[in-house]
Amino acid sequence: MKCKRCFVSFTLISPFFVFQYVTKNIGALSQRAKPRQEPVTPVLDDQDDSVIQIQQFPAIKPESGVVVPGSETPNLQDEPEACRQARLEARQWKELRVEYSELPGIYSRLSKIKLTALVVTTAAAGYAMAPVPFDPVTFVLASVGTGLSSCMANSINQYFEVPFDSNMNRTKNRPLVRGQISPLHAVSFALACGVPGVTLLTLAVNPLTGFLGALNIFLYTCCYTPLKRLSITNTWVGSVVGAIPPIMGWTAATGMLEPGAFLMGAFLYCWQFPHFNALSWNLREDYSRGGYRMMSVTHPGLCKRVALRHSVGLIGLSALAPVLDVTIWTFPLISLPINLYISYLAFRFYRKSDRQSARKLFFCSLWHLPMLLLLMLTCKKPRPELEKAVKTVDAPLALQS
Repeated sequence: MKCKRCFVSFTLISPFFVFQYVTKNIGALSQRAKPRQEPVTPVLDDQDDSVIQIQQFPAIKPESGVVVPGSETPNLQDEPEACRQARLEARQWKELRVEYSELPGIYSRLSKIKLTALVVTTAAAGYAMAPVPFDPVTFVLASVGTGLSSCMANSINQYFEVPFDSNMNRTKNRPLVRGQISPLHAVSFALACGVPGVTLLTLAVNPLTGFLGALNIFLYTCCYTPLKRLSITNTWVGSVVGAIPPIMGWTAATGMLEPGAFLMGAFLYCWQFPHFNALSWNLREDYSRGGYRMMSVTHPGLCKRVALRHSVGLIGLSALAPVLDVTIWTFPLISLPINLYISYLAFRFYRKSDRQSARKLFFCSLWHLPMLLLLMLTCKKPRPELEKAVKTVDAPLALQS
């Protein structure tokens, strides 16, 4: 079909259709057509049996006096005897020598002595808040057993985390990472602490306290430690581990689990979230390098909300203490200022989400817990009936003596 000013022609070229557009311009025809691409012949055809010849270049000979790296193989026969001995010694197992004067410092870092001191302090607070007369012998035995159990848990924790601690600036100077002691030495120290500790709690205090000590070691080493690389639930499991020592102190005094024991554990459980979440916020890069799944790394919004939620929860627990006959009614009032202050800092951390607000919340948690336990101890509910019972028991013994 023809038109007045243009026409279109279709040309069939097997196996493609080529579209040609022709226009008429000032009596001349100009044709624009897309050129057909020639098929590209592959370099290597599967059906081609021809032999491909590869041109070989002659090896370049170095000039005299010029040494090319890697061009000469070392001649071991001409190796000096001193170098040979050093090379052989580097391949042999070496005995790790430890100075006896360095062992106290190594053991203190291996057992995380500051964390262990905090654990013993909370256990002592639980013992002191129990509604029974104070027995100094049982108190010392319970404190020593709790401290030894904490040393074992912390040592096994470091033994499992050596490959990961080496990637973190915060933990790269730990004894096992630096090779100051061998892994066998660390495990032996852990067993030397844990076995006597649990035995002391079971036989010298009571079986319930010994069971709680063994349970806490299991939770810390076999549950919390591997969960740190698997799920953010490790923070909740770690808070349960931190809540058990004050319960152990209570059971060491009373021999039973009571509502007051769970209240003491709840204080430690809630306190750990603003404490640890604020700490981990400024260590997010470290935890990422170590491969740990922390809330501050994977769920930053949840990290801030949980810290605020449990900070406010401390106010409710303080109000619950006199209801359970653990303290008198003045405790919620005198503890309200410090609980409001840590809640305010947690709210600032939730709103600002910067390093400065996290640092302030963390340092506040360091003095908040001992202050709260001290206020609780001063407001402990008196038990006059127990004091009378103790006096009636001591009176016949005094007459017999």
